[in-house]
Amino acid sequence: MQVDLRGKVALVTGAGRGIGKAIADMLALNHAEVAYTDVDIEAAKASAGPNGIALKIDVADPEDVENGIAATMARYGRLDILVNNAGINTLHHRVNIDQFPLEEWDRIVRVDMTGLFLMSKAAAKPMIAQGSGRIINIASVAGLVPLRLQSAFVAAKGGVVNLTRSMALELGPQGILVNGIAPGSIMTEGTRQLFYGDDGKFREKVSALLAHIPVGRPGTPEEVAHAALFLAAPESSYINGHILTVDGGWTAGYTREF
Repeated sequence: MQVDLRGKVALVTGAGRGIGKAIADMLALNHAEVAYTDVDIEAAKASAGPNGIALKIDVADPEDVENGIAATMARYGRLDILVNNAGINTLHHRVNIDQFPLEEWDRIVRVDMTGLFLMSKAAAKPMIAQGSGRIINIASVAGLVPLRLQSAFVAAKGGVVNLTRSMALELGPQGILVNGIAPGSIMTEGTRQLFYGDDGKFREKVSALLAHIPVGRPGTPEEVAHAALFLAAPESSYINGHILTVDGGWTAGYTREF
């Protein structure tokens, strides 16, 4: 898919690796100016290469957020596309809610939902001033169909889904379209190690995971990036408040034979 994003400026959070890097690269490939941001500035620099600028943004830190938006505006003078991709989950606390640590709940919600709120709040200001913009929030199928033993992640991503819709109602009249993407199982390097590595923590669960995906495989970061490109495209000018699932059919219904 090719889109003409000449003259557009994008900022992608969590662009140091995985889905965020794929989205930032896709926007740059289609001629947008891209700010690659990450809490790990070295990862952001490595990802950006000659394609864009690299900024250190911890989305849970209000000062970092404001500084990152200011730096982008100082460099380019505008902001057209914000992709809220930065997010975390837990591997060590896959337990029932009665055993889930409060500090782990706070850590996940602070990044996955409050961080998205802070970034959107800061980015909306220049977008409102220029009368246009796109905000694309990376949610999860877990925000649409809850998973067991991941209460904080499920709650945060469920919050992202409805925050996306709320923002669409508020910002749409001001020329800003807000949509979300709900990825399913995506083959990032982290997923590869967890499920397919020789000592992967969830190696024995691969067949069970794939049994829930009608197309029978994980997705790729590039497939999520194409969805983000579609929502960023000028041609998607009448799509607002939508959550686009990129999950191989995971949430379409049961694949089990009764």
